[in-house]
Amino acid sequence: VQLQASGGGLVQAGGSLRLSCVVSGGTSSSYIMGWFRQAPGKGREFIAAISKVAANVNYGNSAKGRFIISRDNPMNSVYLQMDSLKPEDTAVYRCAARPTTGAVLATTPDRYPYWGQETLVTVSS
Repeated sequence: VQLQASGGGLVQAGGSLRLSCVVSGGTSSSYIMGWFRQAPGKGREFIAAISKVAANVNYGNSAKGRFIISRDNPMNSVYLQMDSLKPEDTAVYRCAARPTTGAVLATTPDRYPYWGQETLVTVSS
């Protein structure tokens, strides 16, 4: 399975961006999908995860109240709507997929075997 992320860019503080991730070589509904980010000099941070049929979502502390994860399984896509962006949201963002028969929305990178490429989000003050 391959993941293709897009949607990053430069935005002013308070602005919005929408990241997209397209799944190919597999059916997205087979995977729990997640978003992670990594800022310069920092470790990979969990942002959000969504269950296979979007019944459940989980957010990291940085994302709560500002970001929304969603998915469109017929389009094999998952999205991350980011509002009220702050300079500290500046990072490379990556989508990830976890094939599982369970429903746990894992928050650690090691639980996701498939990763998309980085998409850079830069928030200016």
